[in-house]
Amino acid sequence: MKLHSIETGHFKLDGGAMFGVVPKSLWQRTNPADTNNLIDMAATSLLIEDGDRLILIDTGLGNKQSEKFFSHYHRWGNHSLEKSLKNKGFHPNDITDVFMTHLHFDHCGGCIQWNKDKTGYEPAFKNAKFWTNKEHWKWATEPNAREKASFLKENLLPMQESGQLNFLERKGKRTFYKHFNFEVLFVDGHTDKQMLPIIDYQGKKIVFAADLLPTAGHVPLPYVMGYDTRPLLTLEEKKDFLKEAVDQNYFIFLEHDAHNEIIDLKMTEKGPRLNKVYTFDELFNE
Repeated sequence: MKLHSIETGHFKLDGGAMFGVVPKSLWQRTNPADTNNLIDMAATSLLIEDGDRLILIDTGLGNKQSEKFFSHYHRWGNHSLEKSLKNKGFHPNDITDVFMTHLHFDHCGGCIQWNKDKTGYEPAFKNAKFWTNKEHWKWATEPNAREKASFLKENLLPMQESGQLNFLERKGKRTFYKHFNFEVLFVDGHTDKQMLPIIDYQGKKIVFAADLLPTAGHVPLPYVMGYDTRPLLTLEEKKDFLKEAVDQNYFIFLEHDAHNEIIDLKMTEKGPRLNKVYTFDELFNE
């Protein structure tokens, strides 16, 4: 097995929304805001080479939305999913599986692209199976009013129409999937049935934290996003996860942190806190 960090692009979001009830005077110490109260965000995917499989975890925002849509998210930098794959020596057609932690547009937007003449949509990975779970698919395709703007039909329905959509069966809070050779932790606070991969790699456990822990600044327990549908449940899930991360020496891959790629934690009098920040390359000697 070999892992690759894949940068799909950078954007900005409102800092207040990202930290919920936490005052700006506190969260801006770790996530400084610009004059419009926006903080830097990333959409970093993880690519897994494992035998004849090439598994991509999440795909970022994609590039098919309108200029008006993207103007709300203030994209910056020059990263793209296709460019990052090319830099690692791969083409989108090489991807065999796309594992989606959940179906918010900033996690699955890159799965679907315009067709050649822009009359419709097509999968960006024509040889891949797209993986979610039935409960989350139903949640996403019959969205509540709070999340409706995050579940975009043009990201979801073409997966189903292509015949490439597949569902994972959940067996308890944690399930090991032989197909991927990793364990998945299910969490429901941010959105229903979000899936977090836990991967054994080079003698370390690396957790793709997705939206349970979006940035290093979100480590303190009460620092919960305003976007979460069940914030009190997030608190409980996060409490359990942070303790386990300390006890089991997890390395946490931060999908949305534009400046801290991977972190580990330590226990303090105030609870779990940031221990060290690592780049992917230095941690895994790439």
